[in-house]
Amino acid sequence: MKASPHLVEERLRAVGIVPVVELVDFHQAENLFAALSAGGIAAAEITLRTPGADVALEKLIERHPDALLGAGTVRTLDDARRMVGIGASFIVSPGTDEAMIDYCLEHDVLVLPGVCTPTDVLQALRVGAHLLKYFPAEAAGGVGFLNALSGPFGDVSFVPTGGISVANLETYLRLPQVAACGGSWMATPELLAAGKFDEIAQLARLALGIVEAVRSAD
Repeated sequence: MKASPHLVEERLRAVGIVPVVELVDFHQAENLFAALSAGGIAAAEITLRTPGADVALEKLIERHPDALLGAGTVRTLDDARRMVGIGASFIVSPGTDEAMIDYCLEHDVLVLPGVCTPTDVLQALRVGAHLLKYFPAEAAGGVGFLNALSGPFGDVSFVPTGGISVANLETYLRLPQVAACGGSWMATPELLAAGKFDEIAQLARLALGIVEAVRSAD
């Protein structure tokens, strides 16, 4: 049975960190998921930046129906339809597309539209989104800008993505408006191409440790 958007959001908040993955070879998918799971993160956002990414995500969902597996870099309504159709846990877009948000809400799938200005936030909220992707986080102003943005939007939660790394993860997670962070450093294309799955597991474990340390301090 497909998890509700509310439950998916709760799970995203619980894990606190979502690996953002660009798969060049869909055959890497199973080893990737095994490595992330070994590091304690049975979750991933598979970006639609490469041929075969949708096939890889579909196969992962088939084999791990209870995992938290979402589609990222979803730029068109057609892409959203396909990703909802294969059972993606959540849909992530680099921008705010009202038709895409409407479609996901109608089909009971969590959608995270990308925002980086107050106007973007207002647009996303107006059509029913409430968990927003702050992107590109570092280039858009980083922690300082996100903290300022949360002044007029204190009731809105964000998932910062873009430029997040082990060096600044903690500072983002300490912001009360941050539900979770997305990061690509745990499973870069270079690590995947070299088959360094043990290193991916270690990086996932380190990231999860930072999440747990921040939350235990709070």
